[in-house]
Amino acid sequence: MRRSDRLFDIIQILRDGKLHRAQDIADRLEVSTRTIYRDMDTLMASGIPVEGERGVGYMITEAITLPPLTLTVEELEALNLGMAIVGEAADPDLKAAALSLADKVDAVLPTQTVADADAWKFAVYPFADAARGFAHMPTLRAAIRAKQKIRLTYTSKENQVTTRTIRPLHMEYWGRIWTITAWCEMRNAFRVFRVDLIQTAEALPEMFVDEPGKTIADYVP
Repeated sequence: MRRSDRLFDIIQILRDGKLHRAQDIADRLEVSTRTIYRDMDTLMASGIPVEGERGVGYMITEAITLPPLTLTVEELEALNLGMAIVGEAADPDLKAAALSLADKVDAVLPTQTVADADAWKFAVYPFADAARGFAHMPTLRAAIRAKQKIRLTYTSKENQVTTRTIRPLHMEYWGRIWTITAWCEMRNAFRVFRVDLIQTAEALPEMFVDEPGKTIADYVP
């Protein structure tokens, strides 16, 4: 497992707001406790609201806000797309400026969601990852609003490519990385997909209605 994927999984574990021991996280991710300690140091240094200490445990605390500026989801997309493009530029001064700006934004950015759900920002992925996912954003957002099924071609963290039909429910921003939470009809369960790992996203003519056990209100991270 890549370190960036492991960091993402740690956030998924911590997002329930409870205290988690490093040993429990290490057992779940099949790594050493020392590795988890280093990962926690990285997350804290990245500005993620994680608190805790070795021997006690770790948890996510309330994120800070960005007064007086309030960004819409579309404005946030535009900001991140601009930083992603400049961050990949050949000009070293522009690239350094983009990285510096991203660090400042990450330090104070409030959580952003397309639907009503709690999310926590994430700030350890390179710009190129974010840029790969932006092409699918319009299709995914429109499908969430219309309750329209999507056919995804997706590359897992284990580099396995699958095609599946999902019911898109909501999107979350993790600081340069977006995820979409959905009901996966292939697995008959909730799944969280990283948008940058989606190869294709096709809106299907089939619509869906809310069913007990398959709504975002039923989802437990």
